[in-house]
Amino acid sequence: MQQNVTGLHHVTAMSSHPQRNVDFYHGVLGLRLVKVSVNQDDPDTYHLFYGDGKGTPGSAITFFPWMNMRPGYVGARQVGVTAFSVPKTSIPFWKTRLEEAGLHPQQEERFGDPVLLFSDPDSLLLEIVGTTNDPRPAWAESHVPQEHGIHGFHRVDLWEKEVGPTREFLTNVFKATQAEQDGDRTRFVFGDGLPGQVVDVIELPGRPSGHMGVGTVHHVAFRTPTPENEIATREAVVASGLQPTEVIDRFWFKSVYFREPGGVLFELATDTPGFDVDEHAEKLGEKLILPPWLEARRSLLEKSLVHFELPNGVSFPV
Repeated sequence: MQQNVTGLHHVTAMSSHPQRNVDFYHGVLGLRLVKVSVNQDDPDTYHLFYGDGKGTPGSAITFFPWMNMRPGYVGARQVGVTAFSVPKTSIPFWKTRLEEAGLHPQQEERFGDPVLLFSDPDSLLLEIVGTTNDPRPAWAESHVPQEHGIHGFHRVDLWEKEVGPTREFLTNVFKATQAEQDGDRTRFVFGDGLPGQVVDVIELPGRPSGHMGVGTVHHVAFRTPTPENEIATREAVVASGLQPTEVIDRFWFKSVYFREPGGVLFELATDTPGFDVDEHAEKLGEKLILPPWLEARRSLLEKSLVHFELPNGVSFPV
């Protein structure tokens, strides 16, 4: 029987100026900007989506560039670290690349895998993890050589006051498996536990609760391959005593939101229809795309959105 929740879908965070965001995630990390849209709940703000060549679920990190928002504080009840997967042999390449970008990655180890811990220009905590078991291809047309490119997410770290309630939820509702433990870090996996199917829960009882702002994660979305999987998972969430939203149509996927027992904001997101439903796959991320219900407001929204450019000369909002 197919598992209803199969891993990570996307991570959405908050940033400052969109130009600085693009320069880092596209320019330094070599991810493709696969969709330029607006925050559907705050349309005067961009929603930028990065990922592999198609924005495949499990590869997409997205941002709300709220330039007037204060910096956040990363604490308990939040996603603390978002980790990307690269080949293990590429760790020296990335260490040099990050250092040349003015960053100071700290090399560590997680369950036998080498990792580079660093922050983006808005202080969002990131890791690059070297693995040997990621079958997903990196974006072939990136300016980062494909043999060193980012394949997608490796995992997210959930920072919690205590591991117990979140462990019970992940194993009983999401049907994840507890895999390994090292000190205050407990690993949970979906399916085969490949990169993109991993969640670490970090127990930090003395850590104050975080608050959202620039440089923090807004929510983490989990893959529910079909609408039927999503509805079944939503019913299981309700049965666990939580209060998810109704299904919300985000046009490129359908969403359900709720806070898990430890307080982290979770989303369920379908794999389909995908980012190429309204753009040709070869032209992803080259123009401002609005969902149909916002198209009538295009001229007003374009006047309110700040200007930024891609290295190939494509300019936004027009």
